[in-house]
Amino acid sequence: MKKKIAILGSTGSIGKTLIELIKKDKNNFKIVLLTADRNYKEILNQAKIFKVRNIIITNKNSYLILKKKKIKNIKIFNNFSSLNKIFNKKIDYVMSSISGVYGLEPTINIIKYTKKIAIANKEAIICGWHLIQKEIKKFDTLFIPVDSEHFSIFYSLRGNNISNIQKIYLTASGGPLNNFPKNKFKSIKISEAINHPNWKMGKKISVDSATMMNKVFEIIEAKKIFNLKYETLDILVHPSSYIHAIAKYNDGIIDIIAHDTNMKIPIFNSLYNNENKLIKTDNLNIKKLNFLNFKKVDMNKFPSIKIIKLLKNKDSLLETLIVLANDELVNLFLLKKINFTDITVILLNLIKMKEFKKYNKKKPGNIKSIFELNNYIRKKINDLIL
Repeated sequence: MKKKIAILGSTGSIGKTLIELIKKDKNNFKIVLLTADRNYKEILNQAKIFKVRNIIITNKNSYLILKKKKIKNIKIFNNFSSLNKIFNKKIDYVMSSISGVYGLEPTINIIKYTKKIAIANKEAIICGWHLIQKEIKKFDTLFIPVDSEHFSIFYSLRGNNISNIQKIYLTASGGPLNNFPKNKFKSIKISEAINHPNWKMGKKISVDSATMMNKVFEIIEAKKIFNLKYETLDILVHPSSYIHAIAKYNDGIIDIIAHDTNMKIPIFNSLYNNENKLIKTDNLNIKKLNFLNFKKVDMNKFPSIKIIKLLKNKDSLLETLIVLANDELVNLFLLKKINFTDITVILLNLIKMKEFKKYNKKKPGNIKSIFELNNYIRKKINDLIL
């Protein structure tokens, strides 16, 4: 019997990578739902190839364009309130790869309809892990993280207990600015900040890699997903991105998890978890293994890493605030309204302001309160800058 799956964010990089994997194994899968925001041409093409019966496209204009086409055998919806019309029982797998905080609500709402959910949305995990975890437990849904670092930890922990972990290191390539001199950071152009040497990513996440805020987020994610303390987690710069995580266990064993610099591998493993399926990958790269070139993060160059020291082990709204504020600051940089170095400077100043320090003591709230905070933070930043 074909496995039934849904892809939230099918026109993004993660979604398209998953689509390519499924193309090679079409006889074993049936896609029952695809979703996108604006890219109606791409999602319609995907739907035709896989004979998908349901599409959700959230952008109003794109939705209206598709509705006018009167496409046979495809139901087109404009929002996620229609999930109960699409699913009458649990499907086998969902990939949640909608970018940004607005991916949180669809992720939470679809958990009840699937046996397994793979999540590739940092904002959803950081802002709403307490809500996601509640739904996962309630509906007995298997969760698999898709970020290469968190999937590597997940993989290492198979057969191990999290209490046996002594230390976990997440690796960072150093991003597009790893070899840039610090005195040139203020004049960094957008084209330079998004020119990642190892990964093909969207503009926003590429800028996060350039500031190394993505590693701050990944530390927060790891702490939440695996119920760890911040002092158990650390970062090592590793320019080739061949090693994705290192787990040091209490028994003295150090597990170094490596794979090709390719998101196909964690995505493939989330799809075929424990099925012993073969994926074609490169041969073991001896050259990279002989020159791993690990080093500590230069905090003078990447001051965003200092944020980790400001975080408490108890979950708080400060973690959510950091994600939302950074998102707006990166947006302003991409709009050429602030300099590259302003992103981290303003963010650090913001979270040290008396008005926002209180969030370190506030517990994460419901979806409504997260969106209210999102609107407030964006307005506050724009009032301060513009």
